[in-house]
Amino acid sequence: MQSKATSPQQYLDELPEERKEPINKLRQQILNNLPKGMEEQMNYGMLGYVVPHAIYPDGYHCDPKWPLPFMSLASQKNFIAVYSGALYAKKELMDWFVSEYVKQCKYKLDMGKSCIRFKKMHDIPFELIGELTAKVSTDEWIEIYEKTIKHNKKAKK
Repeated sequence: MQSKATSPQQYLDELPEERKEPINKLRQQILNNLPKGMEEQMNYGMLGYVVPHAIYPDGYHCDPKWPLPFMSLASQKNFIAVYSGALYAKKELMDWFVSEYVKQCKYKLDMGKSCIRFKKMHDIPFELIGELTAKVSTDEWIEIYEKTIKHNKKAKK
């Protein structure tokens, strides 16, 4: 479900009432812990947290006109999703997150490669998402991205 919103505020204003509080709480955790240099903007129809072109001019390898994505937050049809490229690219971070999640939530982790899905709005580990956000600095994310994601995509071509 991609939004046509052109600003984070417009995105938030268009949310269904039952999604406003959990999305706002997740957003605040991300913003409070966002590594220095990263910015919030609309990215691929979601709230995106990115390394702007001013810091990483190459942009995203799939389409260099887009800034390098770090995290995204979205209200999907049946769940709220947090996307973290760092979870996908850094095994130690994934292991940490999975072990912490089971300590903090009573429901099974619903996760894809980089997508964490929350179907139960009352059982979202808000602080854990904040901790996840702070675990990787901007410079470290660029390094991880270049070594693991960008490099692997070039090798497959």
